[in-house]
Amino acid sequence: MYSDLSRPEAWAYWKDLYFSPSMTSSLIAAADLNGSGRSRPALAISGTIGAATASWFRDRLNDAHLMPGDAVLISSPGGDLDQAMIMGEVVRSRGLATAVGVADSSGRISASYCASACVLVYAGGKPRVGIEGSVLGVHRFVASALVRDPVGDTQRTAGIVLNYMTKMGVSSAVVEAMSETKDVRWLGAKEASAMNLISDPVRRP
Repeated sequence: MYSDLSRPEAWAYWKDLYFSPSMTSSLIAAADLNGSGRSRPALAISGTIGAATASWFRDRLNDAHLMPGDAVLISSPGGDLDQAMIMGEVVRSRGLATAVGVADSSGRISASYCASACVLVYAGGKPRVGIEGSVLGVHRFVASALVRDPVGDTQRTAGIVLNYMTKMGVSSAVVEAMSETKDVRWLGAKEASAMNLISDPVRRP
């Protein structure tokens, strides 16, 4: 993607993709995420969404050979907004479910959190499974003070996020919740379900 490594954003991209990925992954051979009694493979990812995480994520999915109906298990504080939306699009295009949690070496799933840009990755799932005890955190996406028009850029970003969430079948109430605070607002399962952010019944880990 970048050929001039003297640019800071180019080095960040190559470092994240090849040298020190900001996320880690593990393949769970059998996970019953929706409580149906049927176990399916899942790719568990955790960490911060970095400058090249979407490419890294696509490679990990290819390695895992997940099929439609399999799942991505996410645990992340967020990170790069654009990368997160690409990841969500990849999840949706492959027909994968999403859930928030972490897994131990035996594949047992425990509750975790997914905040900020991570919520956009989670939104790509179909279905979006709720794990009891896991939480989703949203907040306002603010433009850098270095841009020429930070207010206008923030408004454009809000519009992009709204269009993305609408495409994924999530209520606009999620974007409204984001716009209300610059600090992370944690959504419980009941509230997230009412916004259709969680689309499947919450299950115990």
